[in-house]
Amino acid sequence: MGTGQTLSQKVLARASGRSRVTPGEVVWAKVDVLMSHDPCSPGVISIFKKEFGANARVWDPERFVMIPDHFIYTADVLANQNVRVMREFAREQEIKYFYDVGTPRYRGVCHIGLAEGGHNRPGEVLLGTDSHTVTSGAFGTFAVGLGITDAAFALGTGEIPLKVPATIRVNFNGELPPHVLAKDLILAVLGELTIDGATYQAIEFGGAVVDALSVEERMTLCNMVVECGAKNGIMVPNQATLDYLATRNEVPFEVLTPDADADYVRVLDVDVSKMQPLVAKPHSPDNVDGIDRVADTRITQAYIGSCTGGKLEDFVAAAKILKGRKVSVPTFAVPATKEVFHGIVTTQVDGVSVYSIFTDAGVALSSEPSCAACCGGPADTFGRVNEPISVASTTNRNFVGRMGNKRASIYLGSPYTVAAAAVAGRLVNPNVYL
Repeated sequence: MGTGQTLSQKVLARASGRSRVTPGEVVWAKVDVLMSHDPCSPGVISIFKKEFGANARVWDPERFVMIPDHFIYTADVLANQNVRVMREFAREQEIKYFYDVGTPRYRGVCHIGLAEGGHNRPGEVLLGTDSHTVTSGAFGTFAVGLGITDAAFALGTGEIPLKVPATIRVNFNGELPPHVLAKDLILAVLGELTIDGATYQAIEFGGAVVDALSVEERMTLCNMVVECGAKNGIMVPNQATLDYLATRNEVPFEVLTPDADADYVRVLDVDVSKMQPLVAKPHSPDNVDGIDRVADTRITQAYIGSCTGGKLEDFVAAAKILKGRKVSVPTFAVPATKEVFHGIVTTQVDGVSVYSIFTDAGVALSSEPSCAACCGGPADTFGRVNEPISVASTTNRNFVGRMGNKRASIYLGSPYTVAAAAVAGRLVNPNVYL
């Protein structure tokens, strides 16, 4: 057992003005960024005003980021009211980063919007009122989801008490097969750890494979650590990440690294060389099986989108499968952000735009970025599953009712796997189309 500090411990020590912290102890951490979206903002605002006073000011109007994304583009009255509450508060508090839907500033899904807006910085503490806030850990950020009461407290004080998590280290090494993506890697971790195998622990990713991954694939890894019960996922930024930050962020930051003798409660070494695509079967993200073992499972709908599977690289991957082919089941695709949609239009695969590949294949492609069907949403949500059917999806959760109908069966897979299922009408190893 080492005596050094893990990456999460390093960040929390910095945030609490300490030289080192110990797993299990509670520290008062300075908050660098707080994010809230439309399902939770009204609750956060209500508690903030109740506790700090009707005329109270937020601790820092440049560090509170507000992004509607979950229940938008809908006629639902309550959903629309949530966004109106955000608008009024942003105006009253002069919030600098309110990415309002229906305006030129709108981005889309909060977790990808945070990255695009330059709000994810190494060595910082980022809080969000959504469990998938952990996505930001791909930037070396200690990023955690929290409830509305804690968020309201942070909004008024700029501080938060946090219990220091113990850390599980996951190393991916070997040569990544061409038909395997980051979604398969994190499903492999879920299959090993299960949905409660990392409860209130940090998962720190490393190894040659992670070092070589793109920014978006690294985000996919961190995004789903919460499906293991983890407090956060984190990794040291690679050069691709630093290059990404250089074009989007002007705030100085410090890249922290774990000590060579850091103390991990568990080390998971994964050799990816012989890995095959994986699928999470209904109704749990840890119900993981190899694609060849579930091949021929019939699929009646496919869905490409969400913070996990709606990034530009996810669409490019799917396009490699879809090019020159037609989908055989209703297939819906929702870009995570406006920037992603722009990339879909301008990025080409073998000389053809991703947009054309999707539309030529018969995919219903939304031009309006949002969480859409990933979280179910109102009945008029684009791509929502309204019937008891079998769905292949690039999203992160396949609980009962997650995408709408309570009797639907959701199979989670990579963009390769889901695009291949859309073409075949059944689960199939995507290497047959690559």
